[in-house]
Amino acid sequence: MQLSDSFATITAITKGARMDRTDQSLIALRRILRATEIYGRKLASAAGLTAVQFRVLQIVAERGNCTATHIAQQMRVSQATITALVDKLVKHGVVTREKSQTDRRQTNIVITDAGHETIRRAPDALQQRYVRKFEALADWEQAQLVASLERVATLLDAEDIDAAPVLDTSDFRTHS
Repeated sequence: MQLSDSFATITAITKGARMDRTDQSLIALRRILRATEIYGRKLASAAGLTAVQFRVLQIVAERGNCTATHIAQQMRVSQATITALVDKLVKHGVVTREKSQTDRRQTNIVITDAGHETIRRAPDALQQRYVRKFEALADWEQAQLVASLERVATLLDAEDIDAAPVLDTSDFRTHS
């Protein structure tokens, strides 16, 4: 065997390992996307809501009532987006809008009994499972994971896309 044959063999092995890692990374990304799709279908079936609508309902439930401004700030989206989502939740009967007793200019979003029942019967939120497991990681693991995920976003030219901290595969502005 000549030196050039050995180099070709090493190059082929290295290239194969790189390809395997590429495939592994794409498979991992696909699994993440599929998990959010499957959860979205389960949630729609059980609760009749999208993941983003359900997250808004959870935020309202956590406080009993709150303003659209509070929800927008917590989800890091525009108030117009929240207004559209709340409109849909009102149509579903899971929240209502009520004038504040202390400030008549302010409108509170209040969870209804149907909203509490929706949360009760919904499947365990994928996002909450992630949060519980992520927060159980050591600080260095959290930092490493965040850095890796941010790098993946950069690889996909997605670092400048506006996104709320909600695990959902569709655009939150278009949920019906």
